[in-house]
Amino acid sequence: MVKPKDNPNYKVVAENRRARYDYAIESDVECGIQLHGSEVKSLRTGQSNIAESYATVDDGELWLVNSYIAPYDQAMFGHEARRRRKLLVSKKELSNLWAATQRKGMTLVPLVLYFNHKGRAKIKIGLAKGKNVHDKRETDAKRDWSRQKQRLLKDHG
Repeated sequence: MVKPKDNPNYKVVAENRRARYDYAIESDVECGIQLHGSEVKSLRTGQSNIAESYATVDDGELWLVNSYIAPYDQAMFGHEARRRRKLLVSKKELSNLWAATQRKGMTLVPLVLYFNHKGRAKIKIGLAKGKNVHDKRETDAKRDWSRQKQRLLKDHG
């Protein structure tokens, strides 16, 4: 992935930080997203949320459900803020995602919504398995220890 400093078009619009805490992400897929004009304008101003959303495979198509893109005030033809949005992936990728969700009981979780180096809106979907409470505690403990370790290194370094 291109770093933001390297390219002026690259911009993260929305990030689902809770996803890595609630789910064990095994792999991720970059998807295109079908948007209306006013949705693109609204994304450029950074008014969106993917925290409560998820992806699903219906009738051989990949959909992003319950994502929020704020209405754009200057638009002549507005858009519905929480509509289902079609995600664009290759047929092979789609069949892999469908197999993982149907057979293995995995979940498709949106991780980050961004504009790529070409200025196109993309979303990164993670293929994830839900974590149990003890797994979440373990994640917390690891994070706390790494913070403490950094603090100790900083103080004595």
